[in-house]
Amino acid sequence: MRKLMAIMLGLVLLAGIESCKKQQPSAQPKKITVAVIPKGATHEYWKAIHAGAVKAGRELGVDILWKGPLKEDDREAQIQVVEDIVSRGVSGMVLAPLDDVALREPVSNAAGAGIPVVIIDSPIQSSDYISFVSTDNYKGGHMAGEYLCKLLDGKGKLVMLRCHVGSASTTERERGFSEAVKACPGLEVVSDNQYAGVTTETAYQVSENLLARFKNPDGSLGIDGIFCPNESTTFGMLRALQDGGWAGKIKFVGFDSSSKLIEALAAGQLDGLILQNPFQMGYLGVKTIAAYLNKQPFEKQVDTGETLVTKENMNQPEIKELLSPDLKKWLNE
Repeated sequence: MRKLMAIMLGLVLLAGIESCKKQQPSAQPKKITVAVIPKGATHEYWKAIHAGAVKAGRELGVDILWKGPLKEDDREAQIQVVEDIVSRGVSGMVLAPLDDVALREPVSNAAGAGIPVVIIDSPIQSSDYISFVSTDNYKGGHMAGEYLCKLLDGKGKLVMLRCHVGSASTTERERGFSEAVKACPGLEVVSDNQYAGVTTETAYQVSENLLARFKNPDGSLGIDGIFCPNESTTFGMLRALQDGGWAGKIKFVGFDSSSKLIEALAAGQLDGLILQNPFQMGYLGVKTIAAYLNKQPFEKQVDTGETLVTKENMNQPEIKELLSPDLKKWLNE
């Protein structure tokens, strides 16, 4: 009898254990982690993208892993970052490829590992991504060319300082600028084959050498207008013009924003800046990845816009937000 009672008690206890197991809550879903990989870390532009990504992450409850190369011409460093991120097994990746060919295989490997990729800022020669979130860079460059044509009444000599080989975004801006100038027959581009590199220091050195070629015996410059396609080329050229005493005497249109460029615009040393919306680019890049992972609708291509900013409109509220977004709120700087 005792043996039977022991067996029955054991069965009751076992049933109770199984019941408790069934009543335990199911495991919590794994939190989404999105890696955001910029081209570099030295320009204000990338800080704005970082801030936008952080904002989206906070809204959606998504962890943001921000990691990229220091310099925008270090292809191997960015490739290594992508490979490291893939090995960590993140949920998704938002990538600004600094070379449209060199990053093709790493992106393909990420997709093959089941990590969806959103490309931002610059296109890539690949189809292994789910969405492209960017400025219309050709349109931005074209806008700059049209504005210089207007500033110079359709005639004059121009210089375009290029950024660096392999940067698809700036190449498209340069192409847009060149085609706008061709439509303005009184304008002549007297130099468009110089590359500034990716830092303000190399841009400054190249700009000094370039401007020296056009210096007249009386100290003036034999050019009428200048276009630069990104923040570092614009600032490097600005410094060279300031040092030579030419700032404000040559019509000058640049791309992107920083505190020094805003000061120059207000002082009349820059005539215009073509602005992107990097904050929105980072924000929408993360939101797109999250939508994909949550099986929600998303756009295959998103144009984040381009705006011509001048001394006349720079104090309008919506323009001021583009020029100086509140990054401290998101980056705790």
